[in-house]
Formats: sequence, structure tokens, C-alpha cells
Amino acid sequence: MQNLFVVLAGLVLGPALGSSAAALYLAAGALGLPVFAGAAGGIARFAGPTGGFLAGYFFAALTAGLIAGRPRADKKSPLFRIILAAGLGFMAVYIPGIIWLKRFVESWPKAFVAGLFPFLIGDGIKAVIVILAAGRLRKAVAGHVTNG
Repeated sequence: MQNLFVVLAGLVLGPALGSSAAALYLAAGALGLPVFAGAAGGIARFAGPTGGFLAGYFFAALTAGLIAGRPRADKKSPLFRIILAAGLGFMAVYIPGIIWLKRFVESWPKAFVAGLFPFLIGDGIKAVIVILAAGRLRKAVAGHVTNG
């Protein structure tokens, strides 16, 4: 669910606040709070096989926020833009994640088998949830979000 919420943060809060929220989440985990998968935390998580995916959370929120734009009370974001923002936001998790994971496995195919393929269906479902939720949430926060 972590990637769902970082992409949603970017979509709903915009690029600056969304990526700041993701950065705070990562900082909390780095400080040892049990916020990562399996109720884990600590700076060592960034050096392990999943470290690239963790870094990708920041880029996911930033990417989704940049594409979707800041929510505005006077303007509704086109659905195609929200879909594109969500899709590329999820991809922004995988790109650094798989590149980093490759350091821990023997080959690129093994990195894709371990770090991408098992998660595509679940993340596709999460993307649909994010897209459906983003419109209402963006409208709800539009008057309160002032970042660029």
C-alpha cells in the first residue's frame, strides 16, 4: 500500500507538498520508525535490496504531482492527465527500484522477476483506486493546497 499512498500524495497535494510528504515518510523510516513493509524501519533499509524502491517513493510523488498539477478549486484536472500521472508515478517507483535491486541479483531478468512482475496486477488495481479517489480528494483539498 506504500506506493499507492505516495502516488496519491502527489496527485492530491501537488508536486511540492506531495514529495515533501513522501520525504517525511522516508525520514521517519530512516530514523527507525516501523513504517516500511513488515513494520520495519532504519537507515539500513535504504542499503538493502528494497532501497531503490524506497527512493522511488519520493520520485513517484513528485512525478504524479508534476503531471497532475496542483489541485485548483476553479479547474478540474482532465481524467487523462490523472491516469498518466498515476501510471508514471507507479513507474517512478519501479525504475530506481529495479536498477538498485540488480546490484543484489545475478541478472536483469532476475531483477525484473523479483522486483516487477509479481507486483504488476496488484499495482494495476492500486492505480485504478488512486485514479478513482484522486478526483474527489483533489476537489476536497483544492482550496487548502497552496504549493506550486
